[in-house]
Amino acid sequence: MFKDRLVEIFEDRFLIKKIAKKLPILFKIAEIKISRGGRVGMEIGVLREQIIIALLIYKFGHKDVITDIPTNMREIDVIVKGHSNPISIKTKTGSGFSGVKLIWTVDWEQVENFANSYKPQTDILFSQVVWDKKGIFAYIPLSVQREVLDVLTIEKYIKLPKRGTNPRGVEISSIALKECVLHDDTRKIFIDWKVSKDLDYNPYKEWVELWARD
Repeated sequence: MFKDRLVEIFEDRFLIKKIAKKLPILFKIAEIKISRGGRVGMEIGVLREQIIIALLIYKFGHKDVITDIPTNMREIDVIVKGHSNPISIKTKTGSGFSGVKLIWTVDWEQVENFANSYKPQTDILFSQVVWDKKGIFAYIPLSVQREVLDVLTIEKYIKLPKRGTNPRGVEISSIALKECVLHDDTRKIFIDWKVSKDLDYNPYKEWVELWARD
């Protein structure tokens, strides 16, 4: 029997407080891990995805969280057993709602095929990271995405790359994402993205400890 298991996260008062407190710290650690010369690398998206999946495992247990997703299921990042839909994890750094990819590709034919056939297929867990300011962690159900798509139409729901450039994928438009986030059926936790400058984390410590083991 499938049900809406993700909503449990947003009705768990203890977990809501933990997310509000820990998510900024864990995302900052992820940035420290892959920063070079003060710049954050592209791998940040993968680490943030792992952090959110770890949250799902913490809540639902290892046995109920499927992370080994076939590569041909590109929109799906994780599956929670018993939950109504597969899940896509999206993160955005900075205020606003632009720049969030629905699909990554460098092939124009794939871009066109995606645009011609696109229909939302997953729930979304969305993090809006605004360092030193307020942001959100949101659960956008599939039903909300489809409702917004029906209202806006596909032309306003997605943003295609410009012709004559190398495509980097197809984005959900900032208008569409904002409408999805503000929808009454979207669950939200407001996050204060402030982290103490005294955060003590050394990205090499765990590797040194592994080298030191017999």
